[in-house]
Amino acid sequence: MDVEAAEASLSELERLVTTLGYDVRERVVQARVNLAPAAVLGEGKLKELARLTGGSGSTHPILPGGRRNNSEEAEPEPELDDDYADDFDDDDDQQTPGTPPEKIALVAVDHDISPSQLRNLERATGVPVLDRTGVIIEIFHRHAKSREARLQVEIARLNYEAPRLRESPKGKERQAGRGAGEAALELDRRKIRDRVAELRRELNAIVREQDVRRQHRRGARRVALVGYTNAGKSSLMRALTSSEVYVEDKLFATLDTTVRALQPEAKPRVLVSDTVGFIKKLPHDLVASFKSTLDEALEASLLLHVVDAADPGFREQLEVTRDVLREIGASSVPHRLVMNKIDRLAPEALAELRAELPDAWFISAKHPDDVKAVRARILDFFESRYAEAELLVPYSQQRLVSEMHEQGRVVSERYEEEGVKVLLRSDPEVLDAFRARLARSAADAPS
Repeated sequence: MDVEAAEASLSELERLVTTLGYDVRERVVQARVNLAPAAVLGEGKLKELARLTGGSGSTHPILPGGRRNNSEEAEPEPELDDDYADDFDDDDDQQTPGTPPEKIALVAVDHDISPSQLRNLERATGVPVLDRTGVIIEIFHRHAKSREARLQVEIARLNYEAPRLRESPKGKERQAGRGAGEAALELDRRKIRDRVAELRRELNAIVREQDVRRQHRRGARRVALVGYTNAGKSSLMRALTSSEVYVEDKLFATLDTTVRALQPEAKPRVLVSDTVGFIKKLPHDLVASFKSTLDEALEASLLLHVVDAADPGFREQLEVTRDVLREIGASSVPHRLVMNKIDRLAPEALAELRAELPDAWFISAKHPDDVKAVRARILDFFESRYAEAELLVPYSQQRLVSEMHEQGRVVSERYEEEGVKVLLRSDPEVLDAFRARLARSAADAPS
């Protein structure tokens, strides 16, 4: 990873940690080919981190009497790439000699680390440690509102914690009921497996109910907003549907799918759905757990891929979203690129982006005129797919004319002796369905 990418990743981790309610005080960076097997950092950097947190700096357990168990061989300090490390701003890492460190409540690591590395870091620093996946799961855990989202996050959290039981203090081979012939650690693991199975059953029941609701919406024109977390999807959703969708300038503020009708309401009706945001290194268990939520994207007629145009790393974020869409099988769904937050760009930067992405829609969800333009383009998309047919509706089937107004655009109606001749523009599938119903009605009519 180059310096620019590493800096962007660290900045994103800082935003994630801030979303958890922490203030970021210090940053420790080390350039390595691989993470140190014992505790991520080499011995020197580990001691530097421990000085900031007030920890011992040692990964060895403390024995009775305050002695350390030094049976494990200390890892030699790796040779650093000074040019790489100097590119980061380490001014905040310097501490005035003789002053006690500010109390640090959490160490967040911008990598996925093993249970033993996490245990050793906590031992050396004396404070709780979360890796990137742990931070994201904790945010999801706090932001989940609906029963479905809470179940999804709990499944991911338990799957994340299960292997870490091996390294936790409660994983000692203390026997809890020897008659059962199982150690406490084995009992803990089995409880987690049983709990996950129970949660999956509850989640499957909710998903079946959602599938029924989706079946009822299957004939509707559906637009799904997808994109990186905090790209402005919920703000655009609120503007397009005139609804009180929850909006906050935090990562993963929205975890639950919201479905609302496009406003002013169109004929036929267009439904817009907001979806959970994506992020780099999104834990696979979370992608799997939120599959039912992401199905809104898979089953949509049109995806609006919302991007924060003012974010310097938007190109990488764009690729992350595309990767997740490929993973859930939605890469073939028609989509449009929506470059949001252009009000934060300088005119020169905006002109360069327009030249680079000539097919994108450039908007600010805060500007009503931009939102009206997005609505018009959505309707144009569906209109471009329409075919036209003239259908004769017998007077005995007048209810079909009302349905035609709901499911397409009635160009004209002519009242004739045998019934109403309707010139209808709609999706080819809708026209075929009406033809079939009229044919069955004619066949069933008494001769």
